[in-house]
Amino acid sequence: MDRVPGLSVRLKLTLSYAGFLLVGSGLLLTAAWVFLLRDKSLRIFVPAPSDLLRAFDPTNFGPQIFGAAAVVALVLLLLFGLVGGWILAGRMLAPLTHITDATRRAANGSLAHRVGLPGRQDEFRELADAFDAMLARLEAHIAEQRRFAANASHELRTPLAITQTLLDVASNDPDHDTGELVERLRAVNVRAIELTEALLLLSRADQRSFTREEVDLSLIAEEATETLLPFAEKKGVTIETSGEVARASGSHALLLQLATNLVHNAIVHNLPERGTVWVATTVHSGNVILTVENTGERLDPRLVSTLAEPFRRGTERIHSDQAGVGLGLAIVKSITQAHDGALTLVPRSAGGLCVTVRLPAAPFRRI
Repeated sequence: MDRVPGLSVRLKLTLSYAGFLLVGSGLLLTAAWVFLLRDKSLRIFVPAPSDLLRAFDPTNFGPQIFGAAAVVALVLLLLFGLVGGWILAGRMLAPLTHITDATRRAANGSLAHRVGLPGRQDEFRELADAFDAMLARLEAHIAEQRRFAANASHELRTPLAITQTLLDVASNDPDHDTGELVERLRAVNVRAIELTEALLLLSRADQRSFTREEVDLSLIAEEATETLLPFAEKKGVTIETSGEVARASGSHALLLQLATNLVHNAIVHNLPERGTVWVATTVHSGNVILTVENTGERLDPRLVSTLAEPFRRGTERIHSDQAGVGLGLAIVKSITQAHDGALTLVPRSAGGLCVTVRLPAAPFRRI
């Protein structure tokens, strides 16, 4: 935005300091005139130039000398106020220079720079710390978006490359079985559609473009479990559910997707046979908690800390079928954050994974 040039803040502060000092001194001299010279003539004396030099001699005290001394004092105080105010304003506004420099660097694309303002806690320090925190979050968000875009491009390119290869093979071999080609193309296309839908869902959760309503997390977990029960029986996994009414505020569709992803993930990444999944909901300290645990192989804590990142499946957890597109837990994380919640992933000591979703409880409403 183009603005009309004006006085700098430092000059405004300097003039303000000098003005207040001059007014205060004038009031003090006026009080001295009234109380010390009240028995003298009250005529206003305009000091002559020779009186200005005599003003420094205390033996020549009188109305004329007092007026000269007042003029000299006011001039000296004005000069002192201007010089002192300029220096003090410069020292007071020095932190803004560092903040402005960091802002300009950020505007030019350099998000790694920080203000790092030293000193004790004050308004400028709070502003600088808040600005540094904003830059850190912005830098992390942009880095995550770039990494996500690169991974998404790679993942979307894979089914397209497979499709192109299948079509090239079919065109070079007229006697190739078209039925097999169609089935393979259908499988690749289904995977590409699933990936695209997952990306759209992830974007929707990140943008928080949904309507909030009161939902019962226990009913959502039960619905997700019943939907995936045939798949769990096919995999030889037993699902055990428990819990209490857990009312939260959010999107029913997104929270159902969250619970479905967690239960599906627990079924897929389980023991080859006789695996178990535990789904529970609780209410604690103003929060509703959804916990999904599963048996499985022992997991490295360092691996677990990366599982919620997009397309980070972990080689130890990839299975030959129903492995997903690598966005299941990333979608869970985004939906949780969109509902102002927290996601925790902890490896179980006996093997497997324990995932906890903590959301703010819906406000209690009296009927």
